[in-house]
Amino acid sequence: MTIIQGVSTTRKAIAFTFDDGPNPVYTPQVLDIFDEVGGRATFFMMGKQIELYPETARDVHVRKHEIGNHTYSHPFMTQISLEECERELLVTDGLITQITGTRPVVMRPPYGDYNPEVHTQTAKFGYQVIGARSGSARDWEMPGVAHILEATRAQIGCGSILLFHDGFGDRSQTIEAVRILAKELTADGYQLVTVSELLQMTESS
Repeated sequence: MTIIQGVSTTRKAIAFTFDDGPNPVYTPQVLDIFDEVGGRATFFMMGKQIELYPETARDVHVRKHEIGNHTYSHPFMTQISLEECERELLVTDGLITQITGTRPVVMRPPYGDYNPEVHTQTAKFGYQVIGARSGSARDWEMPGVAHILEATRAQIGCGSILLFHDGFGDRSQTIEAVRILAKELTADGYQLVTVSELLQMTESS
């Protein structure tokens, strides 16, 4: 029952991830940033948001980014029944498959809330369960661009998975911080890849 926070690799590759979208205002801005630097990212989308903004979700896919399952309604998964857990995953899995033509292979539990019982449900789908190293940036709290940058930079390294949010509320600080980080990292020789691409780079110690 492992939540993957990063991978062991000597390659200068890093995965930006975005939760709680798609959002018609902020998701396109993220896509434009990654177009500018020639990178790719993973978007952990909520089923409810995909239903509201299917064109935005489709744009993420068309522009060659990865879409992962972030449940339908963003519950604390350990506090709902296993049947509800399965339904949260199943509905969103179906919505993502409709958009992309393929089933998602990664998921992120809302709030990082996960236990062996929830794992029995995610395992049914064959998901890799993804966390992140940079949760301390807490970009969802609007702590200021400087804080997001400082906390995220402290977690940067080969194989890191970075956490941001493109959904819920004002995400302007996140956008500004990601714009700066994406330019910095690519200038420093980092490849910005999807979570699935990063997982394929894992090297045994």
